[in-house]
Amino acid sequence: MDRMIGVGVVGCGYWGPNLIRNFARQPHARVSAVCDMRYERAAKAGAEFRIDGITDNAAELVASPDVDLVVVATPSFNHYEVAKAAIRHGKHVLVMKPLTTRVDHAEELVEMAERQGVVLAVDHTFVYTGAVQKLREMVAGGEFGEIYYLDSVRINLGLFQSDVNVVWDLAPHDVSIIDYVLGGILPTEVSAVGACHAGSRTENIAYLTMRYGPSTLAHVHVNWLAPAKIRRTIVGGSKRMAVYDDMDPSEKVKIYDKGVTITPASSPDEVYGQLVSYRSGDMHAPRLNMQEALAVESEHVLTCIRTGGTPRADGHAGLRSVRILEAAQRSIEANSAVVAMPGRPFDTGVPAPAHAQ
Repeated sequence: MDRMIGVGVVGCGYWGPNLIRNFARQPHARVSAVCDMRYERAAKAGAEFRIDGITDNAAELVASPDVDLVVVATPSFNHYEVAKAAIRHGKHVLVMKPLTTRVDHAEELVEMAERQGVVLAVDHTFVYTGAVQKLREMVAGGEFGEIYYLDSVRINLGLFQSDVNVVWDLAPHDVSIIDYVLGGILPTEVSAVGACHAGSRTENIAYLTMRYGPSTLAHVHVNWLAPAKIRRTIVGGSKRMAVYDDMDPSEKVKIYDKGVTITPASSPDEVYGQLVSYRSGDMHAPRLNMQEALAVESEHVLTCIRTGGTPRADGHAGLRSVRILEAAQRSIEANSAVVAMPGRPFDTGVPAPAHAQ
């Protein structure tokens, strides 16, 4: 596709205007239509970015011949219906996280997009940051050695959501980061615990644990009731460890040459015969691409549409995240029962997928 790509954005609330702004700046795209159920919000976005097509009817935008890419920035409970309609019309689609709130719906969208030959991308924003890209490159290159754990915290005070709980609101970010850093594999099991406070009927604090085979664990803490805003992921390996702090304005990733080596005892009975040695070397903060993630994402998705490439966060990545989130929700509802998943043990030596380069 060599001509300008027409972009239509459904949803002009909190996140929609950021997407409109970034697509409007792309030289190979034109935002030709915007939609919101509250017409005044669509009209405001249209006036700000000089967009001709303004509507409160998503079906009208989806059917427009001026729209090649439909960006779905609505509440998560209607991602499925809007994306499905767009794919049926032969449109490329970019959906906000999570792709859907049900695994069967996510599977259907992935299958439909493949049959129609259209791009299905998911707004897993953080996989387009220089920080997460650096972690992925290091894991794929074996620089961490054996991956022991990934520990992620995403907490703040508010904003309470009315349509989803904290798992479906905040955890998609961390789940997608872990999925990308580990090369796009499912865990072998998921468990979670959550609690409702302050009169809420849905969980506003939760802890998710994913096991990737016998020795790699990932843990996610999400919380709407914390006094401070924290966005931090730690990767621990046998050779190196790293801290990714998204709140740090300058040194978002710090690599530590630290580790531990355990020499096993000569027999199971000699527990005190184990030799434990600790390594504590230097710390360095690598130079990262600090370009806005949404700018990188919008350019990348448009390139995939023009060239037939696979988005870094494609429909399959969205489906994997929904599988994990649904399993976590089932675990919470079953008193933290472990939910088995169709994953396989993580292998540090697995090369990065082509679209992760």
